[in-house]
Amino acid sequence: MVRSRPLSNQPILVAIAWPYASGSRHIGHLAGAYLPGDIFASYQRLVGNRVLMVSGSDFHGTPITVRADDEGVTPEELATRYHDEFVSQWDALGFSWDLYTKTSTANHHSVTQDVFTKLLENGYIERRTSEQLYDPEAGRFLPDRYVEGTCPHCGYTDARGDQCENCGRTLDPVELIDPRSRFTGSTPELRSTDHFFFLLSKFEQPLSDWLKSREGWRKHVVNFAVGAIEEGLPDRAITRDLDWGVDIPVDDLGPGKKIYVWFDAVIGYLSASKEWSTIQGDEELWRTWWQNEDAEHYYFIGKDNVTFHSIFWPAMLMGYGGLNLPTDIPANQFVTFKGGKASSSRGVGMSISEALERFEPDALRYALAANFPEMSDSDISEEEMIRRVNDELVATWGNLVNRVWAMTGRYFEGIVPQPAELDADDQAVLDGVDATLLAAGTEIAEVRLKAALGTLMAGAQDVNTYLSTLEPWKTAKVDMERTGTTLYVALQGIAGLAVGLLPYLPFTSQQVLDAFGVAPSGYARPEVATGHQLPPVKPLFTKMELPAADGA
Repeated sequence: MVRSRPLSNQPILVAIAWPYASGSRHIGHLAGAYLPGDIFASYQRLVGNRVLMVSGSDFHGTPITVRADDEGVTPEELATRYHDEFVSQWDALGFSWDLYTKTSTANHHSVTQDVFTKLLENGYIERRTSEQLYDPEAGRFLPDRYVEGTCPHCGYTDARGDQCENCGRTLDPVELIDPRSRFTGSTPELRSTDHFFFLLSKFEQPLSDWLKSREGWRKHVVNFAVGAIEEGLPDRAITRDLDWGVDIPVDDLGPGKKIYVWFDAVIGYLSASKEWSTIQGDEELWRTWWQNEDAEHYYFIGKDNVTFHSIFWPAMLMGYGGLNLPTDIPANQFVTFKGGKASSSRGVGMSISEALERFEPDALRYALAANFPEMSDSDISEEEMIRRVNDELVATWGNLVNRVWAMTGRYFEGIVPQPAELDADDQAVLDGVDATLLAAGTEIAEVRLKAALGTLMAGAQDVNTYLSTLEPWKTAKVDMERTGTTLYVALQGIAGLAVGLLPYLPFTSQQVLDAFGVAPSGYARPEVATGHQLPPVKPLFTKMELPAADGA
């Protein structure tokens, strides 16, 4: 058995973006952040690292209060409904969370207040009077997402007050051209209000130095962040006139104000780590990941979250002191559907619930992983996903497993045969699988997940080619020893590839390994014992039918 890399027991934090619990998530979210993080975490566990994979539902975002207002329910009722939906979907997809929590917990509120207090004590938060938009008809100040208008950077006419969905720029509501209130549709007016500001401008140079020292990061992440710093970092208000959110730990501002979501949401990675630590019975265990110079932190997000994770959150960590900065932020680009960016708020794209109704879990994971938008936007459609499943997953990998399994049953009563001495061609197959795992493992470690999947599928095709060359269905008529050796080699190769695919296809890969009576030991090929009795063969995947054309 050849091991792809040594077991290292290194602490690895896999931090995945917190979805707003304001509506169903779509497969663009799944391909952009959640599935890549799960694949990466599963691989890191296989090689023996100490992985802590955390995230949770964001209960405090203004998208929640906006939708709750529209539906006539409380923000907590709405957020709880979607949180429960997310949890059921993660389970259906085989996600390997160490903790998936929510920002409404007492723990998260406490940790957020601690970060706020420490930054205030360190001189990075100050009280200021600012001009904010006020809707005189509604009689209230307007949080960011209650204001819409034209983006001053790209001219998109439906930009939100916190961010433009079109160009990804973060915004302040007062920057919008022709702003309008979501409450009344009227033009809001500027009025003075007191709030706390995070002094982001103090971190321009340390952030610039840190970002320019990053190696191996995706260029679009570094370029976007460095460009934002070069334009100048404005100090940002971190409280709002709201009645839903984390309480401010000082009472300087009076009632009716809360810590704003963009400040508290990123703190969730730290608060979730502390919550998990408490659940384990050791309240100091979180320090293994957050205050250990050997630990690494990977943040899986979409590119619209690059600013928050490459600028705001690192600045908050610097200001707090004594906590690890991100090791990498492998932000994916956007998934588009027939040229339109997937968006829950605009109803573009297939929801995760819809996808799970149409695709088997591993088939869905495969179709999305094969189209990960790692370096550029990826346009995807249901037809393309089905083609990937049928032409690649079923035809290459599923067919390989099923036919070798079936021939072992037909010619050797399902018992793994004893091989003759392996010749050069036989050994080349096993060496090739080992080399495939080594290459794919390196690619996953570098967060090149789409490339690693392609490497593994090429490895499966190599075993298919070996079978087609030796034709065990023919040699079974004249040379059972040769047939047994061929099937033995193919079974060993399949076991290795099943380990390689385990992070991508957790259900069916585990099914293969269980049937073979083997368990992974690192990201490496295990040995299937001769004489092992295989259970009756069952197809791993079902070939899919293309959706009927409109009007058919």
